[in-house]
Amino acid sequence: MDQGGAPPVFSASAELDGDQLRVRVAGEVDMATADTMYRTVLGEAARHVTLDLRSVTFFDSAAIHAVVRLAQQLPGTLTVLPSRQVRRVLEISGLGEQDWLAQA
Repeated sequence: MDQGGAPPVFSASAELDGDQLRVRVAGEVDMATADTMYRTVLGEAARHVTLDLRSVTFFDSAAIHAVVRLAQQLPGTLTVLPSRQVRRVLEISGLGEQDWLAQA
């Protein structure tokens, strides 16, 4: 279906540079896409993982659960770069002060 040049509803891509993994996620992360984000992060072994959510426009409870699971599986190695929307959802959820959440 042609979206008329609109950005995709969801995308996740991984880039490994040595022991650094950057996963860029864009669009809507919800119960249909959160597992794909989760599996993309865990798809490569790395000493440091940056989950770049700055292009995420929607983030629901399934997305929160996926990020919390990643933080538990990657202690001390995960950094989450949130969009304004993601930061707001995490703050409302009581996760705004987590050490894995990059501050503005």
